[in-house]
Amino acid sequence: MAANIITLGRIFLVFLVIAMFQFGFGWCLGAVALTILVLYLDSLDGYVARKLGVASDFGAIFDITGDRIVEHIYLIFYCATGLISFVVPMVFITRSFLVDTLRSVAYIREGKTPFGKRSMMKSAITRFLTSSRFMRALYGTTKLSIFVLLGLSFAFEKGYSQGIRWFPEEWFSIGTRITQILVWVTVGLNIIRGLPVLWDGRYYLLERYLPRELKDEG
Repeated sequence: MAANIITLGRIFLVFLVIAMFQFGFGWCLGAVALTILVLYLDSLDGYVARKLGVASDFGAIFDITGDRIVEHIYLIFYCATGLISFVVPMVFITRSFLVDTLRSVAYIREGKTPFGKRSMMKSAITRFLTSSRFMRALYGTTKLSIFVLLGLSFAFEKGYSQGIRWFPEEWFSIGTRITQILVWVTVGLNIIRGLPVLWDGRYYLLERYLPRELKDEG
C-alpha cells in the first residue's frame, strides 16, 4: 500500500511541476528541484515494496504505469515548448504502447510479469537490457539528466526574457547542445531496451499459431 501511495504521489507531483513551469523564473527553478524528487520516488516505491515485503503483481504494473505517465507528461511538455523534437515523444509513446501491450498479453494469457520470478523475459540479453541493475541505473540516470537539464533550459530561457542573466549566453548554448546529445542518447537507450521485449513477446501474441516447442525455445 505504501509503495502504491508513493507512485500516486509522484503522478500528482508531475502535474504540480508542469503548473509551476507556467510562472516566473523562480517557480521554474522550483519545478526543476521538484523534478529531481519525482524521479527519485521512481526508485523509492520499488525499494519500499521489497523492504516491507508487500511487492505484488499489481504494484509492479502500477509502478510501470506511473513511470509512463511521468515520462510522457515531461516529454510532451518539453516538445510543446520547442525544446525537443516531436520525434522524441513519438518514439517513447510508441515504444510504451507496444511493450506494455505485450506485457499485458503475457500476464493475461500465462500469468507472466514484466520482472521477477515469473518474468516474461525469455533471453539473457532481454533480462540484461531491461532489468539488470547496470542498465536500469544507466537509463534512469539519462532520463533524470535530460528532464532536469531541459527544465533548466526552460527556466533560464524565461530568466533571460526577464533580464536575469546568471552566466554568459555562450555557456547556455553549450549546455543546450550537450542536453540535446543526451536526449538522443536516451532515445537510443529507450529503443535498445524495448526491442528485445518485443522480440521475446512475439510468442505471447502468436501462441495460437506456434507449437509449444518453438515458443519454449525463446
